[in-house]
Amino acid sequence: MSDNLARHFLLREDVTFLNHGSFGACPRPVFEAYQAWQLELEREPVEFLGRNLTEHMRLPREILAAELGTTAENIVGVTNATTGLNIVAQSLALKPGDQILTTDHEYSALEKTWAYVARKTGAEIVVVSIPMPLETEAQFTDAVIAGMTDRTRVLFLSHITSATALVFPIERAIEEARRRGILSVIDGAHAPGHIRLALDALGADFYAGNCHKWMMAPKGSAFLHARPEVQGLLDPLVISHGWTAQSKEPGAKGAFGNSPFVDEIEMQGTRDPSPWLAVPAALKFRAENDWWAIADHCSALARETAARVAEMTGLPPLSAETFRAPQMAAMPIPECDPPEVHKTLFERYGIEIPVYRWQNRCIARVSVQGYNSRPQMDKLVSALGEILGL
Repeated sequence: MSDNLARHFLLREDVTFLNHGSFGACPRPVFEAYQAWQLELEREPVEFLGRNLTEHMRLPREILAAELGTTAENIVGVTNATTGLNIVAQSLALKPGDQILTTDHEYSALEKTWAYVARKTGAEIVVVSIPMPLETEAQFTDAVIAGMTDRTRVLFLSHITSATALVFPIERAIEEARRRGILSVIDGAHAPGHIRLALDALGADFYAGNCHKWMMAPKGSAFLHARPEVQGLLDPLVISHGWTAQSKEPGAKGAFGNSPFVDEIEMQGTRDPSPWLAVPAALKFRAENDWWAIADHCSALARETAARVAEMTGLPPLSAETFRAPQMAAMPIPECDPPEVHKTLFERYGIEIPVYRWQNRCIARVSVQGYNSRPQMDKLVSALGEILGL
């Protein structure tokens, strides 16, 4: 990448930031739009939050929906993907004996969410192991479908996994779940702005994604997508002004004239909606800078870096290239103390990158965004070689 792109970001110059996948990084023009919304709110809070908020919230939904291949009536803004998925998980009417089917690659916060739901409802969590290395779509889909039973009520999958940085080929599993009457719930935390999405065509019942990661909107911007046929299954986590006693009746409207799905989740009292309102600025920034082309360059750099680390360590990748997340790579490294390696990378080399243990593997996960460069990748590979004695 060129310094011309790096200058758009607010990241510290003394840190080599290779961890966009965790919390993202917001470009300066988008951050300024975010602050402008905050200032407008403070200038007349009653007008902003009391009289105009419904209209303010509508435009981001419309613009984001067009980007995601859906309509504004099918998405609603939430703080983060975990919140959106909690709305779904805690709304479903599960009972003892019901099964929640998932995989051994899921994000820990959502593993805890489903464990909480299982404890509360008596439902059972069934975890299928995905064959590794993942080399074919059939490996994934066959493993998932083999886990379905007549007691499976929910299929919960990541679209792009956090720990292993894989793009799961979820389409056929979703289709089979629909055929069997199983609700599909997709964790798309890493997907928006990272891969192209067409949510209505994908057909998942529920899909939550972050805008603050690869879409580069401010922290606190995410969405929940629900098919119209299943929106009535949802209840808000917080009951507030958007709720009405008639919300479950056919054709009901929410308290602010939208659907109950939108109003109950969106209108929840005093809060700062500025991150959500800045989502159009993030999409505008991406369009003005041809960000999908930049993403292609980043993907090539991520592949190259992962190949260099694999050559240095002699350890095979976790998957075929087809299933690797475009701008992230979970790179196996030799047996080590991951927290110590992480600490050394940051304190000695100024490199911000997650290093952790997943199952029986030690992994360093690199993210490549437009502000990153090949010299930074050189620095990472050299530092890993020195720390690991390679």
